[in-house]
Amino acid sequence: MRAPLRRSLAPALALLTAAALIVVPSVASAAPAAPKPAGPKEDVDSPILGDVLATTGKRYAEAKAAVKKSKQRQAQLAEDLKRAEAKLAALTPEASKIAAESYRSGKLSAVTMLLNSASSDSFIDRAAALDELNLFNNQKLRALNQAREQVSQTKAAVDAEVEKQAAQEQIIKKQQKEAEKALALVGGRSRPDRGLVDAKSPVARPGPGMADGFPGESCSKPDPTTNGCVTPRTLHAYNEVRRAGFKRFVGCHRDGGPFEHPKGRACDWSLKNSGFSRAANDDQMKYGNDLTAFLVRNADRLGILYVIWYKEIWFPATGWKSYSGPSDHTDHVHMSML
Repeated sequence: MRAPLRRSLAPALALLTAAALIVVPSVASAAPAAPKPAGPKEDVDSPILGDVLATTGKRYAEAKAAVKKSKQRQAQLAEDLKRAEAKLAALTPEASKIAAESYRSGKLSAVTMLLNSASSDSFIDRAAALDELNLFNNQKLRALNQAREQVSQTKAAVDAEVEKQAAQEQIIKKQQKEAEKALALVGGRSRPDRGLVDAKSPVARPGPGMADGFPGESCSKPDPTTNGCVTPRTLHAYNEVRRAGFKRFVGCHRDGGPFEHPKGRACDWSLKNSGFSRAANDDQMKYGNDLTAFLVRNADRLGILYVIWYKEIWFPATGWKSYSGPSDHTDHVHMSML
């Protein structure tokens, strides 16, 4: 039984062996898949880090805007208080004179004044004069009381604004500490700005939501660099960067993954007119430096969340830090938006 069985299996084994000999060489000789176009890698280490930076940056911007508003309100209240105190100072002597006169005359002075009238005509004239005097005195006293109340209310409003400012400044300090902790995961050592904040950089026009700490926006505008979308604030920043003269290759929206690109809140500014490659000469290095300086100088106007360039990251709450994320960013300037 065994010999016939072996003979019956032989043809099948031969076919399997031949198939294996055919398949293996075809895999080994297959052409490699076409490489994807070169582009920048992800910008921070983990989704958690990206979320921390985004949340911290938003709260920092909101608190900073609140402090600015509070200072403006305090300045206005200081002017109001100055005017109210001047009015009170002007009214006080006259009110004091009225009070002193009333004290000297006594409560029956008005009755006495009327009874001493020699005739009915004189009585009527004296009564009319007394009414006018009382009306005048009451108006003066009422104005004095209103001035006192205005001074009191304005001082209370100033105190409230000072407390509000102090509370927001505590929030700023907390967000600075949170940012320090988060950035420690990608290097985090303090660095000088290396001249990357240039006072001669063009001044950008304010982006939407600047006065309110840049509230969140949806990805609702067509991305001029891809077929994706960007937020109105990102589009505004893109236009302002180009208006400032930085017109080399750029890519903003990127599908998939965490962080700001798929949300339409980030752009990668290449050093070349097409594609991405490491800075290879002084012109490309200067272009990256100048672009970074523009973004940093105008961060409060545009709503910049952070900037990464040449192994360093700039965050509004912390300034420059060393950066050792997946991409060293020597081939592009990364811009993330609030």
